[in-house]
Amino acid sequence: MSEPRVYGSSEMTYNDYLKVPELLNLQHRQSEPPHHDEMLFIIIHQAYELWFKLIIHELSSAMDHMKRLEVLRARHFVHRCVEILKVLVQQIHILETMQPVEFLQFRDRLTPASGFQSMQFRELEFLAGLKEPRYLQFFKNRPDLTAILQARLDGPDLRSTYYDMLRGLGHSVPENASDQERAGDAEAMEQIIQALIPLYRSPDSQLPLYLLTESLVELDQFMGLWREHHMRVVERVIGFKKGTGGSSGVEYLRSTTSKKAFPLIWEVRTHLSL
Repeated sequence: MSEPRVYGSSEMTYNDYLKVPELLNLQHRQSEPPHHDEMLFIIIHQAYELWFKLIIHELSSAMDHMKRLEVLRARHFVHRCVEILKVLVQQIHILETMQPVEFLQFRDRLTPASGFQSMQFRELEFLAGLKEPRYLQFFKNRPDLTAILQARLDGPDLRSTYYDMLRGLGHSVPENASDQERAGDAEAMEQIIQALIPLYRSPDSQLPLYLLTESLVELDQFMGLWREHHMRVVERVIGFKKGTGGSSGVEYLRSTTSKKAFPLIWEVRTHLSL
């Protein structure tokens, strides 16, 4: 068996390509003396931010394919995001290996930092169609981040692009359907549901579209499961203490677990009959 080759100093290497030295230099504990478990806490959350970046990248690609009515290709990227979210649901439980008393020894160093300030998670929610302008206030001292989120708030999202795609494929979905749904327009919402019912009554007749639609439901499901598991982990580690950013902690997290980016796709099941 031949020996691995020795790379020249000017050649691309694994560590160069992935910026491994720079990546490994981004974990700086704030506790004094440095607490052992703070390294775990930092790496878990940095890993989340990398996954969020990838989900945003993939959902943006899915939207591009929806605009071109490339249904199966759009489904491919949405499904990839579902698989990533499954990893995130499992990953959060690594934090449960911290003893509550251990976390308390460095938790105060986080104040006033908070998960509220995860710009990418808010960007991900806005991109999915969960647009809540109130979240911009948490970035008011960072105009650069506010500008990114404002652009996501004002721009197209996954839900609006999906409805536009349905209309482009000949389904009776109203113009600006997502805006009308967000405004609570009962007539428009009923029209959207009626457009979806045939797809669910006879999925084989439009199988690519059915698979994409169900992948959007899965995306919603696993975003909700991530919130649910996150809430349970926080409760297990800190109980009902207030969040470091001033929120009510577990109670706030519990209030977010019912969020859905595609509520009408969920609701169509209620309207199905043989």
